[in-house]
Amino acid sequence: MPYAQDVDQIASLLKQNPTWNAINPKHAARMRAQNKFKTGLDIAKYTAKIMREDMANYDKDTSQYTQSLGCWHGFIGQQKMLSIKKHFGTTKRRYLYLSGWMVAALRSEFGPLPDQSMHEKTAVSGLIEELYTFLRQADAWELNHLFRALEEAENAGDNAKADELIKQIDNHETHIVPIIADIDAGFGNAEATYLLAKKMIEAGACCIQIENQVSDEKQCGHQDGKVTVPHADFLSKINAVRLAFLELGVDDGVIVARTDSLGAGLTQKIAVTNEPGDLGDQYNSFIDGDVIDKAEDINNGDVVIKQNGQLVKPKRLASGLFQFKAGSGEDRVVLDCITSLQNGADLLWIETEKPHVGQIAAMVNRIKEVVPDAKLVYNNSPSFNWTLNFRQQVFDAWKEEGKDVSAYERADLMNAKYDDTDLGKLADEWTANFQRDSSREAGIFHHLITLPTYHTAALSTDNLAKGYFGDEGMLAYVAGVQRKEIRQGIATVKHQDMAGSNIGDDHKEFFAGEAALKAGGKDNTMNQFG
Repeated sequence: MPYAQDVDQIASLLKQNPTWNAINPKHAARMRAQNKFKTGLDIAKYTAKIMREDMANYDKDTSQYTQSLGCWHGFIGQQKMLSIKKHFGTTKRRYLYLSGWMVAALRSEFGPLPDQSMHEKTAVSGLIEELYTFLRQADAWELNHLFRALEEAENAGDNAKADELIKQIDNHETHIVPIIADIDAGFGNAEATYLLAKKMIEAGACCIQIENQVSDEKQCGHQDGKVTVPHADFLSKINAVRLAFLELGVDDGVIVARTDSLGAGLTQKIAVTNEPGDLGDQYNSFIDGDVIDKAEDINNGDVVIKQNGQLVKPKRLASGLFQFKAGSGEDRVVLDCITSLQNGADLLWIETEKPHVGQIAAMVNRIKEVVPDAKLVYNNSPSFNWTLNFRQQVFDAWKEEGKDVSAYERADLMNAKYDDTDLGKLADEWTANFQRDSSREAGIFHHLITLPTYHTAALSTDNLAKGYFGDEGMLAYVAGVQRKEIRQGIATVKHQDMAGSNIGDDHKEFFAGEAALKAGGKDNTMNQFG
């Protein structure tokens, strides 16, 4: 509702309640405007529509891909969105990513944990709620500055300025954006997945990403030892997430089905199959084993399956897990993806071992033969050595073209001596274009970096510690942090304001009038920053 209209409506309400006469309708309307979303479900419904519109726009034009950065704290997510609005003027097509890896490493009461679903389940929904709390505060903070300016203009009798500020308030773009939230492998059985999905949606998640690993054997997508489940098990969890969305009224909630099959060489179960060629039979066809010619080949405790018309003894490890055939990863990925899209998933996630447009496109094109509008969420992972990968890709391309690459040592291409070479510069160009190229050629709708802010926090802390505890002393902070904040217009330089001090002062005045004891007077050192 437009601000002026809301003021009138509240004024009418106050007239009906004469004992509320201390309330200024402008103050109430202002507080309403600064709190656009009342519940997490409001957020989930709003952001789901944004994602659906973005997906439709991408189908028409692949340059309209979306992006996000993984954030492990509400403040980090808030500052990211403030920066995006400052630099680009809009938050459109920019999301947040909630990484299960970072929840495990940074948010568990057990302390740092590996990415193996060992952290508390509620830490995931708790982080979603925290992120949206900080994004809502960013709305309130930004609008508070507009309302203060409006009050000044009105007091000065500057009607033109006041009208312009009211227009900005009415057209204010929220910092609330979609979060793609990682539910790992579902944290247990399908009922556990459903219950956690509900918590995540109630906290504001419009998009949940789930992977096809065994829940109690879950590994990071870039580590060894991954174990997948038969399709029926995974589809039951997709159904659980969908029903959670529908129960809570988020009818257009988005499910991202992640497959780890490219790097997973093991399965915990042999799939149930009723006839040749059904889904269970297709899954079992990838299991490695030895053909049995006679009953004597079967030992005590052996498992035997029928595979392609032959009796086969699957290769079982001491752990009880079964081994897939070598080289079957891409075929399993394609089957996983087609099956997920045909059974309720909206987007795909293919976990790869390197960022290679050709490799991704080869799999996606096979999927699109069956599901033409298949789209990917892709992990631009810090687990890849991007510099080395793209330099080696350029090296290999040049070698195939017959170019002289004798000046370069392929295994040593990370060396800084190659930074200013033609190869190094072209590799950087390929890296810069990776998202554009792969969205055009490999069906990637959303690009994310899972845990960039984990690395940026470590890097910036290392740089500050090196200088502050060394010879630079206080200059390390002043030159390396504060001076840059001032000159780059980073709002946190006025950290009291960023944390809500001015909002609190204004509220005190709303509540107590001239009797309010406010923190933002002339002696507040924040005034040193203008």
